[in-house]
Amino acid sequence: MKTISIMNHKGGTGKTTSSINVGAGLAKKGLKVLLLDIDSQANLTEGFGIVDPEESVYDSIRENKKLPILNISENLDLVPSSIDLLGAEMEIVSKIGREQILNKLLKTVRPNYDYVIIDCPPSVGLLTVNAMVASDTILLPLQGEYFAYKGVDRLLGIVQEVRENLNENLEIGGVFITQINTQRVLTKTIVEKLTEDLQDKVFDTKIRINVSLAEAQLQGQSIFDYAPESNGAKDYEMLVEEIITKLN
Repeated sequence: MKTISIMNHKGGTGKTTSSINVGAGLAKKGLKVLLLDIDSQANLTEGFGIVDPEESVYDSIRENKKLPILNISENLDLVPSSIDLLGAEMEIVSKIGREQILNKLLKTVRPNYDYVIIDCPPSVGLLTVNAMVASDTILLPLQGEYFAYKGVDRLLGIVQEVRENLNENLEIGGVFITQINTQRVLTKTIVEKLTEDLQDKVFDTKIRINVSLAEAQLQGQSIFDYAPESNGAKDYEMLVEEIITKLN
């Protein structure tokens, strides 16, 4: 099985949208998937229509409880987040083995899944480090915008530090470009620049801007349930195929 963290230190990169639809796309192929929301904004959780869950990952992190797993659909489960997670980093900073908390919580449930996908907060704090320690692979969504890759070198450096000190098995699985506007002349130049800088780390699949992706989250659905014939569904289906191929 694979544990994948989808992360970026910037907001608005399509991180949560990708977590939802990569998870749903893998489940659609008959693979057992657990989505884990560790962002206090809880956008992934709300993206499946779940608001104010009785228990969230915060309760598990704080009190060492079992992860509260909710079934979303066939082959797809979710560990929800909540606003309570906002103070979690301050609460666990003095704990011994604080970087290993999430990894230990996942140990008992990993055998039940083919993929665990962690939606990280838009920062590189203690929760994100926990995600990296618990993961085999990092995937980075980058916007198809100028300066989208600003700060990526530093982020990749942090991943390297975690690999050297906390998780020697951690790998950078790749970068995929989101929010591509194919009608903009500048877009081709941006994609070429990102590919030149990051080389073979850039996935072939590009996620186009598609209003159905935002609408699906408002309806508490994946793009495959909301608009299966949309460009968004086609793009994420291709991305899922590429992830399966590249990460196995």
